Amino acid sequence: MIRRRRIPIPRAWLTPLAVIGVVIALAWVLIAVTAPLWIPYAPNAQTLPRLQAPGIDTLMGTDSVGRDVFSRLMSGASVTIPLALALVAVSLTIGTTLGAVAGYFGGWVDEVLMRLTDLVMAFPTVILAMVIAASLGPSLFNAVLAAIVVSWPAYARVSRSLVLSLRQQNYVIAGRLLGFSPVRSLLTDILPNIAGPVVVLATLDVGTAILLLSGLSFLGLGAQPPTAEWGSMISSAIQNFDAWWIGVFPGLAILTVVLAFNFIGDSLRDILDPVSGGAREAAATTAVAPGQPNAREAVA
Repeated sequence: MIRRRRIPIPRAWLTPLAVIGVVIALAWVLIAVTAPLWIPYAPNAQTLPRLQAPGIDTLMGTDSVGRDVFSRLMSGASVTIPLALALVAVSLTIGTTLGAVAGYFGGWVDEVLMRLTDLVMAFPTVILAMVIAASLGPSLFNAVLAAIVVSWPAYARVSRSLVLSLRQQNYVIAGRLLGFSPVRSLLTDILPNIAGPVVVLATLDVGTAILLLSGLSFLGLGAQPPTAEWGSMISSAIQNFDAWWIGVFPGLAILTVVLAFNFIGDSLRDILDPVSGGAREAAATTAVAPGQPNAREAVA
């Protein structure tokens, strides 16, 4: 009799927050991919009554020019989420590459790259992104470029510190003695061992990227009308405070996506860093009321 081998699922993925985060994130990704196929109205169609409250015909109401908020919200997911993921991927690639090179070679290479990193990090993130986006011109593409410029230094700092702790390990030194080139040593010996913390940082940074892009669009430096984008939808709600649904639903969408990726990032951290995860679990089990036995004492 052949037994099927079960793939073990880490306990961190079975926690309520992890399950909620994965479900919400997958739901929004599915919406972003399939929204153009099933939304009831065209996102820019101005065929409905203006400022109509949520109801049967319009689940989330209409805006000041008669556009369906629900259709624009679902269509906006196809804009905001892919751009945020692309932003994080590009920032991760640039920052990890520069940080790994700086940590591996050291010397003047490290000094030049880290001083450049410090120069970018010396400015407040949002202010610098606003300045870059404004100088390039208001557009969604320029907003993404501005967000990339201010996002890569965090990855450079993390990857450099990890490479500094790994480059003197025995297996890295053994690779050099075997004749590995610096590129091969970085790709085969170092990068696989720093991937965990960098991936966790990238997952947590997806929410930050969505907030940054939405903030730039809210200020008029990102998506331009009539593009359906969550930040620009909230910005249009300022002129119609009585029509609460115009800004509330895009705000809730941003909130759910950010929370979902934060939950996933926390779960990934527990999986890829079992030491810290075990420390948190031990702290939770020992935090009991005074005079009450903890779990170990109860078993004894």
